[in-house]
Amino acid sequence: MIKKKNNSIQMREIRGKIDKIDSKILPLMVKRSQLVSMALKLKTKKSEIVDLKRINQIKRKVTKQSKKMGANPKLISSIWMSIIKNFIDYEKKNFKK
Repeated sequence: MIKKKNNSIQMREIRGKIDKIDSKILPLMVKRSQLVSMALKLKTKKSEIVDLKRINQIKRKVTKQSKKMGANPKLISSIWMSIIKNFIDYEKKNFKK
């Protein structure tokens, strides 16, 4: 069975709002990636790439803040951990010391 696309006015409005949010997130992710690259240059050992203490600190902060904002803390934390994992993978591939 083929599902029909939902092209209702309401769906288009919601998607438009998502697109506006995405256009705000993208420059922040680019800036974050630039900062990660700068931090990577300061690391002298590959073992410095994964800082579990910092990761756990970030996870607790994101969970706490997302709860305060009325969001699903498990979902937001999972998204955040995915971002962190991707940057760790980037750092591991680009570590040159």
